[in-house]
Amino acid sequence: MTPQVTVYSVPTCPDCRTLKAWLAARGVAYAERDLSDPDVLDEARRRFGVRVAPITQIGDWFVYGTFEDQKPPIEARLQEPVA
Repeated sequence: MTPQVTVYSVPTCPDCRTLKAWLAARGVAYAERDLSDPDVLDEARRRFGVRVAPITQIGDWFVYGTFEDQKPPIEARLQEPVA
């Protein structure tokens, strides 16, 4: 079973586009939340304490920063067994 993945992104963000393309190429389904929506931006700030893009949430875990910074911990997280 694959964990629930959510990507908080904005349309103009190159790292966001790269992250989503990378997930799609690996067959990882994800939900997308648009941080250009003020309500979603406020939700991200409350939930994660940051207002940057992209933010990747996998279950209760999350990471943010550039795609290159996110890629190794996301790969590791996706390989963990789902409870």
